[in-house]
Amino acid sequence: MNTFVEFEKELSQINENNFDEIAWRLFHFQARHNPVYSSYLNHVKIDPDKIKSLEEIPFLPIRFFKNHEIKTGDWSTQRTYKSSGTTESIRSFHHLWDEPFYLNHAASTFEKFFGSLKQFHILALLPSYDTGHSSLVAMARYFIAQSGSDDSGFYFSETTKLIELIDRLKYSDKRTILFGVSHSLLDLAGQGPYSFNNLLVIETGGMKGKKEELTRMDLHKKIKLGIGTLQVCSEYGMTELCSQAYSKAEGVFQCAPTMKVLIKEINDPFSITDATGIINVIDLANFHSCCFIETQDLGRVTENGFEVLGRADNSEARGCNLMIGS
Repeated sequence: MNTFVEFEKELSQINENNFDEIAWRLFHFQARHNPVYSSYLNHVKIDPDKIKSLEEIPFLPIRFFKNHEIKTGDWSTQRTYKSSGTTESIRSFHHLWDEPFYLNHAASTFEKFFGSLKQFHILALLPSYDTGHSSLVAMARYFIAQSGSDDSGFYFSETTKLIELIDRLKYSDKRTILFGVSHSLLDLAGQGPYSFNNLLVIETGGMKGKKEELTRMDLHKKIKLGIGTLQVCSEYGMTELCSQAYSKAEGVFQCAPTMKVLIKEINDPFSITDATGIINVIDLANFHSCCFIETQDLGRVTENGFEVLGRADNSEARGCNLMIGS
């Protein structure tokens, strides 16, 4: 679709000065051309033409991705990502117009935070995800390929091999990054202590009921002590979004340039709050699906970004983020 190509080009040039203008146009575009979002706006009796600011925009509850095909316009799905889910949950589906766009966008976001992928060996400890439909696994696979390192790869259940490799890579000119779900990183840390001072760990959430839930601060402390690394970062992403946020320190996440977080009242999804509330995400990279998503995560905005504080009461635990934040 020509409109999608135009939006894609605009996103590559996005900045804090043009974000709101692009978001505004996408809101009106999706209000007209996304049947599910349009129906939702009608159901909550919102006239898009009467919305005067981004803060007033109604955000689509994320649970709609479980039972509806969320598409803007009429196009054929190139790729479908599915949430990991839990044993008793219904999985979410995110239909993609263009998977290469998602992968390139994820890589560009990562590099804005950490530098060129070619500077790293990328190791992925993601043993509990469906490799055929996981956006996280697809992202990690792409990062591995882009790193250009013969040592980059997945380590689903090869702990001994992984430890031996990390130990050998201590002497490499490149730095090593270990992407991992929380429960697997804790398992690895529990087999230590090791001494991998130069290893950068990026945890992606994912307790999935396998271990006691921890604050993010306690999780990072256990990982640092067991693995012996000095730096543990976090990634905030989900099946229903094309953009990611990263926390490099202190549990504060910063958004991709295409992403903005608003916090809304727990009991009033249409009111902004400065206190703890529900995380609502504007993701302009979702121009093909829906850019305005009400998550089921609790959070608060800080001076430098936002914090994730856990799950809202009575919300279904998402496989990629069962963590309770610090």
